[in-house]
This record gives sequence, structure tokens and C-alpha cells, in this order.
Amino acid sequence: MLFSHPFDPRQLEALALATAIGLLMGLERERRPAALAGVRTFGLTGLLGAISALLAEQLAAPAMLVAGLALVALMIITANVRQPEPNDPGTTSVVALLVCYTLGAMVWLGHGRLAVMAAVGSTMLLYFKSELRGVASRLTAQDWRSILQFSVLSLIVLPILPNRGFGPYEAINPHQVWLMIVLVAGVSLAGYMALRLVGARYGAPLLGLLGGLVSSTATTMVFARHARENPAMTSTAGLVILLANLIMVLRILAIAGALSPPVVPLLAGGCILAVALGAIMLARDWRQLAGQDALPIPETRNPTELRAAIGFGLLYAGVLLCAAWLSDIAGRGGLYLLALASGLTDVDAITLSTLHLQTVGKVDTVPAAIAILLAMLANLSFKTTLAFTLGGAGLGRHVLAGMLAVGAGLGCGVAWLLHSSL
Repeated sequence: MLFSHPFDPRQLEALALATAIGLLMGLERERRPAALAGVRTFGLTGLLGAISALLAEQLAAPAMLVAGLALVALMIITANVRQPEPNDPGTTSVVALLVCYTLGAMVWLGHGRLAVMAAVGSTMLLYFKSELRGVASRLTAQDWRSILQFSVLSLIVLPILPNRGFGPYEAINPHQVWLMIVLVAGVSLAGYMALRLVGARYGAPLLGLLGGLVSSTATTMVFARHARENPAMTSTAGLVILLANLIMVLRILAIAGALSPPVVPLLAGGCILAVALGAIMLARDWRQLAGQDALPIPETRNPTELRAAIGFGLLYAGVLLCAAWLSDIAGRGGLYLLALASGLTDVDAITLSTLHLQTVGKVDTVPAAIAILLAMLANLSFKTTLAFTLGGAGLGRHVLAGMLAVGAGLGCGVAWLLHSSL
């Protein structure tokens, strides 16, 4: 029976890939002089995983895979007991070897691409040990609560909600409403955590970028007050506010791409033009963004707090119901008026509700895009007013030029869509 099976080059590739995965993880472990498992051990463990999967497949004995995994675990645990690593209980090396063995088996079973991705991710986790510890040490109790609260919102509450319409026009879908809460809270949490971790160390550009992700309205309010208290910072405050609102436009475009791709081409023209015109205004005084110290960090509410989540959910559901009702009795005009009114204070709710109505076929694509652009225009006008009232005439004039440029781009998008729909 020797050599009864024909040679398949793909089998050799699988064995080589499994070994390479082990070598990659082993090279990282080799950086630790006291490590009991290095590049050779990891390389052989990856190969052992592939060979175990081969034998289990050929002999129809899945227990061989489990036996190999137990053997690897017993081997490294015994080595750690006999010669423990200083300042390390050895659990990381044990788990890393088990992962390496499993990834080798995955390669043989036809999941090579996924195994490579997992191997790179695992190696990164091993390599960035000190950096991850540094991040964890800088997180406060409130930050941990934010992460856990987001986990509850997305992994516990969302799956149990019914995914069907209720109420008038069947406009309220609990699962969809909560999904929008999770989406907005997730984007806001990413910016919130980035602000908490990096603070103002990288200056105004990063604060404008992250402030736009968390809340462009909060960023506008904070820097408007800062400009009133420190008139010398008026120019920088204006640029940060403008940058945050440019990010707001891009964020809305990205959300539309995730929820309703057909709307994106209609939004893209106005949004890209708005960002381009706003970027030109930013470029005039870009040097003002460098070398500024003591910039304030926008103090925003934790986006994952249950009260904040429920508040946004109620707002979103209310706007969704109003949008469905106005679209039914007043057609496009009712939707546009609602977009202008609700967009003044919160552009996310009207954007998400409009995208939902478009997805379920209750609003056409063009009116949906126009409503979103109008909501952003209303939101820009509200924040320009905030800049004048909270920051004074100096900041207001500085912000006005940039906001008008962004608004002009969005207005051109509205005009083009209205013309094309005639």
C-alpha cells in the first residue's frame, strides 16, 4: 500500500503553510530569552496540527485531533512545571501553542486563509503585550463601564428583540431601532475611547477628527466657549469646529454606505463637494493647527449609557414614525420639512430613519438622499448659530466662512438631485 495515494501539491502547500504559521508565532516568542517554546517548537506544533488533521481525515477518527491537542498542552504544561519562566506563569505560551496547533489543523481542513488571518492577529496580540497593558492601565472605571455597556447593548439586548414592524404604518421595528442605537453608539464609543486614550497630545487636528466622530455639536460648543475665554485661540477653535463638521459629513456618508448602498451615489456628489470646499477653507490657515497646547477635550456623555441609548432610541423611533406619517399625507414635502426641523439638533436620527424607510421601500432613493442633505444643512446652520452665541462675533465670522463653503457643497447636491428628479 506504500505510495497508494497520488501526490497532490496542494497537500504539500498545506503542510508548508501550517509550518509557516508556527514559525511566525515562534519568532515572536523567540524574543523572550526565558521562553520554553521558540521558533522551532512553534513551527513543529503547526506542522503537527496539520498532520493530525490529515490522519484524522484519512482514518475517520476525529479523536486523533483532540489527542494531539491534549498532547501539546501536556507537553508545554510539564515543561513549565519543571522549568517555570521568571515573572510569567506560562499561561500565554500554553495558549499560544494550542492556538498554533489548531491553526495548523485548520489549514489542512481547507481554512488556510482564515488560519493565516488568525495567526497574524494572534502574533500581534503576543507582540503588543506592553502596549495593551498600557492601554488597560489608562482606562478608568467609567471607560470599562462604557465597554461593558456597549457589549450589553449589542450582544444581549439586540438579539432578543423582535424583528418585525409594530404601530402605525408598521414603522417601528424594535430590532431595527436598537440596531441603529448600537451603530451610533459604536461609532461614538470608538471616538470617545480614542479621545480618552490620546487626549490632546496630538493637537487640534486629532481633536477635530475624533470630536466629529463622537459629537460635532459637543465639539462646537466646547471650542466656542474656549474661544470666548481665550480670544487668542479663536482661529484654532474655528478650524477645529470646521474639521469636526467635515468629519460629520463623512460619517453620515459612511453610515449610508453601511445601511443603504443605493443612496450613496446620490449623496456622494454633494458630500464630496462639501468636504472639498471645507478642506480648501481649512488649508488657508492649516498652520494654525500646529503647536497649540492646552486644547480642551470635548466632554461628551458616555454614548453607551442606558439612558443615552434609550433617549436616542425614542428620538429615532419618533422621527421614524413622523417620517412615515408625513411621507404618507404630505409626500416628499413633509419628509423635507421634518428633515430640516429634526436635523437642527440631531442629524443621526433623521438620517437613520430615512435610510430605514428607503430600505423597506416606503421612501424613494432620491427623496431619501435630499432629506439627508437637508438635515445636514440644518445641522450646520444650528452649529454656526452656536459659534456666534457661545464664542462671540469673532469666532462666528471665522466659522461662518467655512460653514458656508460646506453648506454650498451640500446645497449643490440638493439642487442637482431636485433637478434630476423633475
